[in-house]
Amino acid sequence: MGMLDAIKRKLYLETGADALYIESDFLRRYLTGFYATDGYVILTADSCKFVADLRYFEAAAEALRGTEIEVVEGGYPQALGLVAGCKALGVPFPLTTLTRAEALREAGFTLVDCMPACKRAMEIKSEEELNRIRKACEIAEDALLRLMPQLKEGMTERQTAALLEYEMRSLGAEGVSFETIVAFGKNGSVPHHETGETKLRFGDIVLIDFGCKVEGYCSDCTRTFLFGDDGEHEAFKRAYAEVLRAHELVKEKVVAGMTGREADEIARASLRRAGLDKYFTHSLGHGIGLQIHEFPVLSPKGEEILADGMVFSDEPGVYLAGQYGIRIEDSCYMAGGKTHSFMHKTSRELLIL
Repeated sequence: MGMLDAIKRKLYLETGADALYIESDFLRRYLTGFYATDGYVILTADSCKFVADLRYFEAAAEALRGTEIEVVEGGYPQALGLVAGCKALGVPFPLTTLTRAEALREAGFTLVDCMPACKRAMEIKSEEELNRIRKACEIAEDALLRLMPQLKEGMTERQTAALLEYEMRSLGAEGVSFETIVAFGKNGSVPHHETGETKLRFGDIVLIDFGCKVEGYCSDCTRTFLFGDDGEHEAFKRAYAEVLRAHELVKEKVVAGMTGREADEIARASLRRAGLDKYFTHSLGHGIGLQIHEFPVLSPKGEEILADGMVFSDEPGVYLAGQYGIRIEDSCYMAGGKTHSFMHKTSRELLIL
């Protein structure tokens, strides 16, 4: 067993507890690199142990052989045994059930919230994490390019989503980042429309919000385009140009040292000048990593300072109830103090199929 790596050691020290007790699946994956639906990670000053039951023990032991992480067979009693003698346990309060918290307190532990320290650690991505997100973005874009020629009049939103997800998996994705959103026509005016049985018609506006996972890390992309031009979309085209302007301004002007609020305002101010800001009904962006919504938050209330290594979405949108919706979204990262997009294969200009 090697010494604890710098990230785990910093996390342990920042929390100020005798041990960290982690049940949350994505935090377990962050600390071990191994995915399981169940298990416990116990982090102390000089060790990291992963408690796995017989469904995962063999695979975990194989995957983590030669690392600093020791795999222990068992469940809750074994995890509890590993922290015997500790007084303060670090647990992520927002991800811990009341039942579990009460059980740990009854077992004599004082609970300390380790979520702020986890959040700070996860906000800055390593080169390895960035490469996984980059690959997930490449697969997402390649899948969309494969989907486009397959779109036909009469297809439903659900069929379209299924095709896109098939293409992402066939290109190597391990799954989707979230439920794929496909919205035809006026359905796009609901920012998180539930993909349904609406059929594609000539002249429809199509909004697709999608992403996939590579080794647990997510991509997030939205493209809005026309399925044929029936000559009845002049207002939509003008609004699209304004959303695109806001989207590109973010990449140009969002720099390290800004707050999430200041980043959001760059896009919002651009849409305000066009008289469209009241139709921009959500925040500019969110952090992306092992979860599709992480930190930092780029919103009117976002106070986190943007820094190199952060990954976030750039997704301004405009939604006119009962008429249409427009969202243009890239997954982006900050390097050298500037914002860069992971998306290089699909056009952000208005596409007419």
